Amino acid sequence: MATALRLARRGLYTTDPNPRVGCVIADSEQVYGYGWHQRAGAPHAEIEALRMAGESARGKTAYVTLEPCSHHGRTPPCTEALLEAGIRRVVVAGEDPNPEVSGNGISRLTDAGLEVQRGLMSQAADELNPGFLMRMRAGRPWIRIKSATSLDGRTALNNGDSKWISSEASRRDVQRWRARSSAILTGIGTVLADDPSMNARISEPVTQPVRVVADSNWRTPADSRILENPGKAFIAGRQDLPVPEGLASSDAICLPLPSSEGVISLAALMTELAEMELNEVQVEAGAGLCGALLNARLVDEILVYQAPVLLGSGGPGPFAFGPLESMAQRTHLKVLETIQIGGDTRIRLEPEFRL
Repeated sequence: MATALRLARRGLYTTDPNPRVGCVIADSEQVYGYGWHQRAGAPHAEIEALRMAGESARGKTAYVTLEPCSHHGRTPPCTEALLEAGIRRVVVAGEDPNPEVSGNGISRLTDAGLEVQRGLMSQAADELNPGFLMRMRAGRPWIRIKSATSLDGRTALNNGDSKWISSEASRRDVQRWRARSSAILTGIGTVLADDPSMNARISEPVTQPVRVVADSNWRTPADSRILENPGKAFIAGRQDLPVPEGLASSDAICLPLPSSEGVISLAALMTELAEMELNEVQVEAGAGLCGALLNARLVDEILVYQAPVLLGSGGPGPFAFGPLESMAQRTHLKVLETIQIGGDTRIRLEPEFRL
């Protein structure tokens, strides 16, 4: 199963909107076939492994990181392929919460007389597909906020200059987190101040994330770089305001959303993104949008690159909310991981309300 999980990671940047899945066909320590899902529409991991194993698959065990599908989607059902190949036993790390699968794959195999074991290394398997699992279970994507801060908690100088707080090594690492994401979400303030591209720049093959701008008042310039790059770009604005002609005639896809107190509903935005089959959303935005997501409890993970520098008074922090009236109102975070990236420290955290 550990080998199957390593294989699944090979699809980390390319499988959207499908989950990352690996499969190994073996008998004791002898491996006869292996494979991983590479992209939507391509053969699933089980099919790749069965093709490699050929007739040797008969009577063997298939180790799969996610419950085999039992329905016709973009590809035929994997359960039938496993049965036709004569697999006698299937070990599954995690069940697929997709309503079209959700236990049906395992039931199909057990009903046919196969031995099925579930739950082996399930936590590691879930960590490969947080967005897919969240979308299937909660109807929204997995939301990760990325921030680069100084040691004194600033994300920019008082005059707004923020290039560069983190090291080149950290910025390369961010590109990999972008590459595994289905979408990059930013706010109109960042677009107007920095005119970012918000694409994933890595050497490996990658399904580029879509770009999303939270822009309640439809202020995104039609010639913004975020709209000019290849791929889809969405502008989310208030449905009670007209879309400017220049923006409406651009390549942007406008998403009119309900609003409250002059700003769009972030919950409605996340529902829209889930309906587009977007799994992981990486937020690279200013303190206002990040704070609003945190207040709405729409944050699953926070990725902080802390540089050993001091930026002094007056600069913004990563989150704007409050002010709080007592220490009891603090937002507690659980540290999941701390590692060194170049001279910086990368801290991965989980908000307490998810625990």
